[in-house]
Amino acid sequence: MTYTFPKDFLWGGATAANQFEGAYNLDGKGLSVQDVTPKGGVPFEPGALNPLITDQPTPDNLKLEGIDFYHRYKEDIALFAEMGFKVFRMSIAWTRIFPNGDDAEPNEAGLAFYDKVFDELAKYGIEPLVTLSHYETPLNLAREYNGWTNRKLIGFYENYVRTVFTRYKDKVKYWLTFNEINSVLHAPFMSGGIATPVEELSKQDLYQAVHHELVASALATKIG
Repeated sequence: MTYTFPKDFLWGGATAANQFEGAYNLDGKGLSVQDVTPKGGVPFEPGALNPLITDQPTPDNLKLEGIDFYHRYKEDIALFAEMGFKVFRMSIAWTRIFPNGDDAEPNEAGLAFYDKVFDELAKYGIEPLVTLSHYETPLNLAREYNGWTNRKLIGFYENYVRTVFTRYKDKVKYWLTFNEINSVLHAPFMSGGIATPVEELSKQDLYQAVHHELVASALATKIG
């Protein structure tokens, strides 16, 4: 028996904004947790509990520049098309849209950037598959609210979701709410923006943060 993929199967690849966009401080973008974790936000030293977190971005944080997709998106998307991509999974950097996470109004320059990316993808017939939150909680929400341990983040996330759903409703059909919610349990700062040192966190703290993200995910689905 021969098995074949359907003609409309979406072949492609995946990225996250914090890994490859670069331009971490341009056009009104705020800082995310990734911008102060040069080693990725999880402990790499034997026996370590907490990740390396810096006060401000440091030159050894390669994510600050990434592959500079922010400026090279046209040539990169052309290469995706050459590879035969039918779908491109990417994430929106929350801090390009709401630099502090709790801002009253969105940053138009950030919204305009993703308009250009989606238009370029459409030119080649590539469907965007957009992750709303992929390990890049706004740093302000980590420092001022202790990230997803705080129920207030549900409201901030809802505001962000409504903004991008409204802006891109005619350009994006496929959305993902969060990348790997369960990773809060082993990488609380990177995944959940939780600033409390790991050794001071209880399982109750971690599972409460997971619960808040799950509620936010359900709310985003309802809004969609």
